[in-house]
Amino acid sequence: MTSASAALPRPGRTKAFLRLVMIEHSIFALPFAYIASLTAMYQWDKSIHWARLLLVTVCMVGLRTFAMAVNRIIDREIDARNPRTAHRELVTGAMSVRHAWTGALVALVVFLGAAALLNPLCLALAPVAVIPMVVYPYGKRFTNFPQAILGLAQAMGPVGGWLAVSGSWDWDAVILGLAVGIWIGGFDLIYACQDVETDRRIGVMSVPARFGVPAAIRAARVCHAITTALFAWYAVRTDAGAFFWLGLLIVAGAFGYEHTIVRPHDLTRVNRAFFSVNGFIGIALFVCALLDLLMRGLTV
Repeated sequence: MTSASAALPRPGRTKAFLRLVMIEHSIFALPFAYIASLTAMYQWDKSIHWARLLLVTVCMVGLRTFAMAVNRIIDREIDARNPRTAHRELVTGAMSVRHAWTGALVALVVFLGAAALLNPLCLALAPVAVIPMVVYPYGKRFTNFPQAILGLAQAMGPVGGWLAVSGSWDWDAVILGLAVGIWIGGFDLIYACQDVETDRRIGVMSVPARFGVPAAIRAARVCHAITTALFAWYAVRTDAGAFFWLGLLIVAGAFGYEHTIVRPHDLTRVNRAFFSVNGFIGIALFVCALLDLLMRGLTV
């Protein structure tokens, strides 16, 4: 009993771990998993299944927590050499590698357990979802396009949300997943522009480091234009109504605003674009999609 108690993270360690994985950033991916799950529920029996939605939440948070922890563990030496990331918990010693691995493995077990409770297909595909989460942090060591790996990892959220409800493959979920993956890959291109000089100095590979900041910003704009088109395609395929289209207009406006405040020679507002605007995009489209489904007959 004593040894088991000693193995448990102390409150300070728990708080440090939550900071390490930036738990609040689950807001980027969760809304789109909810959109997929609720649309699948609407097509299934037009009812919200709260227990299933809770399991989707647990899966998403568990997998994202595992991915972020592994990312921080693998990148800790790179983070120590970058002034922007040198304050991270594994660099400063606020969190040990052993405790970070403990938190990551607990999150992985939670994810697999929730997937098992959903349906056999979710459990069978759960290990597949883990692969890009582990490959991504290594991506910057062997490719100039690590954002593509990140996009693939993020694209699985909506697909998983749909599978959690339907138990079967659906191309509408793939379209939504691609939209989300390209969106997140696009804004990570912008975020990576902050580190271009450091990345070149220490040998980290990325689009900005290889092709320059102006090229990365242009690529992000293309990504977000494609994202908007994919959202529209998803709306058409799922017979979305006026509220969803309103949400898409809001998203398009947010993308436009994001690209007016971030310029190749002015990156001072990258954090506003990354955290505020992108968080707003996810919430705005989710709220509009939910209102649309409720107006079309989805029952609580």
